[in-house]
Amino acid sequence: MLDFDFAIDPVLPRRKDFRIGCVGAGFIMRDCHLVAYGKAGFTPYAIASLDRAQSAEVAALRAIPKVYDHWREVVRDPEVEILDIAVPPDQQLAIVEEAVKERGHIRGILAQKPLAMTLAEARRIVELCEGAGIPLGVNSNMRYDQSIRALKSLLDHGVLGERVLATIEMRAIPHWQDFLRKYTRIEILNMGIHHIDTFRHLFGDPLKVTALTRQDPRTQFPHIDGISQYTLAYGDDFLATSLDDVWAGPGGAVEHDIYIKWRVTGTEGLAEGTIGWPRYPIATPSTLRFTTARAPRRWIAPSWDTVWFPDAFAGTMAQLLCAVETGETPEISGRDNLGTLACVEAAYRSIDQERTVYIEEIRKEMLS
Repeated sequence: MLDFDFAIDPVLPRRKDFRIGCVGAGFIMRDCHLVAYGKAGFTPYAIASLDRAQSAEVAALRAIPKVYDHWREVVRDPEVEILDIAVPPDQQLAIVEEAVKERGHIRGILAQKPLAMTLAEARRIVELCEGAGIPLGVNSNMRYDQSIRALKSLLDHGVLGERVLATIEMRAIPHWQDFLRKYTRIEILNMGIHHIDTFRHLFGDPLKVTALTRQDPRTQFPHIDGISQYTLAYGDDFLATSLDDVWAGPGGAVEHDIYIKWRVTGTEGLAEGTIGWPRYPIATPSTLRFTTARAPRRWIAPSWDTVWFPDAFAGTMAQLLCAVETGETPEISGRDNLGTLACVEAAYRSIDQERTVYIEEIRKEMLS
């Protein structure tokens, strides 16, 4: 018999009225963060972005009482307790630098993934928050996709036996943000990072990383990584590998055949699923089914109504609020996220130097 909680719902804080100051008024804030917060009962209090009119529009839509002209006003508002940053990652360091000066009222910060465009800047953000005693959470929201949380429960209960192989296959046609045109690292750092972080969440830190890539014919600005294949290898011979295909085909009917699939095999079972995100804004729950030696010759397929976009965003804020409330470290802390970024850095080094890169090599450089 299999009788355990799949635990797809996040643990919520006892106190939901922490006043949240929102920096950014784009899609992620307007249609993901704030929609999820509304469902969870959280309390967005103030908002600012580069465009006050856009901020005011979002404030009216999502019932946010205060609108400011500039993010510094949000940071300095003494009523703001939690800072929720949803801006391009190359702008997050400046905001955090300002926020850590406001030690009297900023009690927690939620930043986007990637935390920064370089490992050095990400490390600086983490050190600033640690030095100020401000918990830092990272919005690695695929950890709160419902199928991934259910899979984590299967693994924690040993339902699949000893791990053998995990794979993710993504076919997608992204809309690259304009700021990325300044950089050459795009796919692994901005999309594949979800998969790398999920692998770490499920299986821990790998021993080494091997990556290959080619350019995406659709992306017209210079870039290193368009179509990417990367493998995380572990000390127990376990492999976790992802194929990220942002070409997917030349268009037309192909655009309707985009998906994210995952599969995990063990010595006593197999689990596989899909991520519902590619069909957004159509609310499409992710799926999971599994078979195990504990229940031979049958597939088990739990289901749920919630979806990754936007419902998972309640989890990333909740884990920060719980940390603020209890004094413990956020589940997706800035320090933990440096482990994900070390894997990302290893993947790019593997591409550049055409070799397998050991994570310890990156860690030593981070500490130097």
